[in-house]
Amino acid sequence: MKFNHRGNIDEQELISGCIRGDNAIRHYLYEQYAQQMLGICYRYTGNREVSEDLLHDGFIRVFESIRVFQYRGNGSLKAWISKIFANVSLEYLRANAQKATVSLEEWKEPESIQDEELESIPEDVLMRFITELPTGYRTVLNLYVFEEMSHKEIAKILHINEASSRSQFARAKTLLAQKIKNYIKR
Repeated sequence: MKFNHRGNIDEQELISGCIRGDNAIRHYLYEQYAQQMLGICYRYTGNREVSEDLLHDGFIRVFESIRVFQYRGNGSLKAWISKIFANVSLEYLRANAQKATVSLEEWKEPESIQDEELESIPEDVLMRFITELPTGYRTVLNLYVFEEMSHKEIAKILHINEASSRSQFARAKTLLAQKIKNYIKR
């Protein structure tokens, strides 16, 4: 194994080792990315047990398809793996048809949140708030904010219209803002 200056195996060695079927390299890749990928799955599903199952499924997909990965520089492997885990999570949500929404009567315009208020909330609390959102809202929020997709792209992936994507994103922001305001008041 070749290590880089930080004591890690470089991405190209990880890729070639996985292609060769080197189990030590595969284990190293798993150890390097498992927590982050579990976080992606949890962000989409909001369920720890389901996320752990998806983690397993995602790594199987990574190892099965690593031959088609095209290295584009440092960080490209992590980006590619992250995309696989987002897709595995979306496939799970589609297969389980989780599209819970909130009625229009429950929806209110979001109160504005100051940057200082947002920065005062621990990351784990903010992540919990995201996972507590209804599945449809959480999915659109994840795709728009974390995957940086447009509403047009989201609509295509989720088989909804663009207006629905915008609406669910607005409602996700509203519910998230309410949770944040309530947390700050405590």
